[in-house]
Amino acid sequence: MEKKRVLYVNQEIMPYLPETQISKIGRFLPQKTQESGKEIRTFMPRYGLVNERRNQLHEVIRLSGMNLIIDDIDHPLIIKVASIQQARMQVYFIDNEDYFHRKFLFRDKKEKFFEDNDERTVFFSKGVLETVKKLGWAPDIVHAHGWFSSLIPLYIRTSYKDNPIFNDLKIIFSLYDDDFSESFKKGFTEKMITKGLTKAELKHYSNGTYVSLMKGAIDRSDALIQGSEEINPEILEYAKASGKPMLDYIDEENIYVAYNEFYDKIIGED
Repeated sequence: MEKKRVLYVNQEIMPYLPETQISKIGRFLPQKTQESGKEIRTFMPRYGLVNERRNQLHEVIRLSGMNLIIDDIDHPLIIKVASIQQARMQVYFIDNEDYFHRKFLFRDKKEKFFEDNDERTVFFSKGVLETVKKLGWAPDIVHAHGWFSSLIPLYIRTSYKDNPIFNDLKIIFSLYDDDFSESFKKGFTEKMITKGLTKAELKHYSNGTYVSLMKGAIDRSDALIQGSEEINPEILEYAKASGKPMLDYIDEENIYVAYNEFYDKIIGED
């Protein structure tokens, strides 16, 4: 029997970034999933905080070289990879000089929200999916973590739905306490538009808020996980009301076994 395949799209992974709840899950969940007998691929952005030399990142030339168009501008897509030796797993990094070489995640040193976070999340999501296409690796499950990965469900179910790599899979989205209070600047939906995606499908996104991103991700996912003990109440209510299979918050001790049992349940619902 072929191994089931899980694609992880992560906002943060330790040890490349400091330990947080999301980065810890990003580090250990893929390892435990791999140890349970599944095949995995893991992606995150190559933020400027990631130390390339210490973590031995190197460019994957055969995957790099594409350009992604956002707001009528071509942006080069660079793919890098590193290995976490003790876990026997690789991590792919989505890189671009304009979007990811600053030494911060989403806010500058004065805690100001980056004005181009809207374009950065579009670039990251498209970059992951284009790279997976190029790898020719068809997942059974796509598990996205954090608001920065929240466009993944939308793009898979619209622009990429007819590609054989993506047309027979389940999407799981994890909800965390990673709110931001700012709104993306006007024009976000225009930057999101790509082939196979119409303006009518972007109703949630026009105001460019955290809540709108989460609701859009919930709508396009097949199942949900409450990754943090406390999350935005409006989002939790919306998720529960969706009627989709949902794994409630689990303490750290049992998390990885429970997540993989949830995967098996969702895959088994075909």
